[in-house]
Amino acid sequence: MNGQGAQNGSDSGRDRDWWARLYEPYTPDTGPTRAGDSVDDRFASVTRTLDTPTTTTGGREPPDAAEPPGSAEPPGAAEPPGSGEPPGAGEPSGSPALLPLAEPDAPAELVPDTVLEEARHGRTTLRAASSRGEAAREAGEPRGDALLVARFGAEDEGLVLVVVATGARTDGAKAHRAAREACHALAAGVGRSGRRLAEDLRADRRDALRPGLHRLTDRTLGRLRAQAAAWGLTPAQHTADVRCLLVPTDPRCRVRVCFGAGAGGLLRLRDGNWEDVEPRPTPAPPPAPRPLGDRGQAAGAAGAAAARDGFTAAELPPSALAEPFRFRVCGAEPGDALLLASPGLAEPLRAEPPFADRLAARWTGAAAGASGLAAYLGDLGHPVPGHTRDRTGVLLQED
Repeated sequence: MNGQGAQNGSDSGRDRDWWARLYEPYTPDTGPTRAGDSVDDRFASVTRTLDTPTTTTGGREPPDAAEPPGSAEPPGAAEPPGSGEPPGAGEPSGSPALLPLAEPDAPAELVPDTVLEEARHGRTTLRAASSRGEAAREAGEPRGDALLVARFGAEDEGLVLVVVATGARTDGAKAHRAAREACHALAAGVGRSGRRLAEDLRADRRDALRPGLHRLTDRTLGRLRAQAAAWGLTPAQHTADVRCLLVPTDPRCRVRVCFGAGAGGLLRLRDGNWEDVEPRPTPAPPPAPRPLGDRGQAAGAAGAAAARDGFTAAELPPSALAEPFRFRVCGAEPGDALLLASPGLAEPLRAEPPFADRLAARWTGAAAGASGLAAYLGDLGHPVPGHTRDRTGVLLQED
């Protein structure tokens, strides 16, 4: 056997250099074609290139050897338009995104284009996604939305915290910093008081929950505005819209608490219809600091516990806290779906009925149970003309 394979019978000069002729740079290429890529098709293509006679293989008659390469009519060429795969099928849905600029000394500030979360506790399935919008992709800016999902406490005595934050787009390149800081600060405060919060949730002590969560929200946003000068920004540029959801892990407890400040949305899907259950604003200032759930500690101990848990009032003038606190308690019924949304998702849901109807159909009944995390991400990212902001949504579906 030679380097390119043995020849049977008498060899001609042309047959001996068939390999070189096949791959020499000046041999015409067969080019792209819609024809099927079977063994017969490949054999016919090679023999046409070498100008050698052909024989039938596999019961099919190859194209005439004298035919120029690529001139044979491919199978299905006479089919009317639209009879096969639709034009454009499999093509990207949009232009590739422009990556945000990275700072060599701050690699920890890099933000992924999309994040996903999925979990199940008791009778509740949680799906969450946060994706960079088309406006930020085209501008090469990082995703200004931030998403945090955390569980505190074990078994049925714990709670799940969901935080959706959107940084101010007055300075798009730094919007993600405020959003992420808000998520971390709120999670730290809730986590330190997780046990007491879970107890108040199970007992539906909303009057005890409201003031503590109000102080935590004000303190978080106040700290953001106080840090603005360090980034060379105004307080209005270094802030965030936040929405939080507290969900007990005890399957017997159907209480869901939403709180936050700024823009966003809380919507409930019940019996195939959307209900806007946006938390109501609470403009009154928070009461004096006291630990959440405490019922009898002395004032000094109460102040120490509140400071430890991060629920003390922010030491900033009232003008720095521009957005009113929002708070709402919802009861979850079997079959409900509760959606916590960033402004970029809440706006098209409220303004574009076809988009809202599409999601309702996808997340109701049997379709809701069959939907996976990838399908959920596709649902949230469905294009809506005129709405190009980041989209973040957390869906709680009840059995």
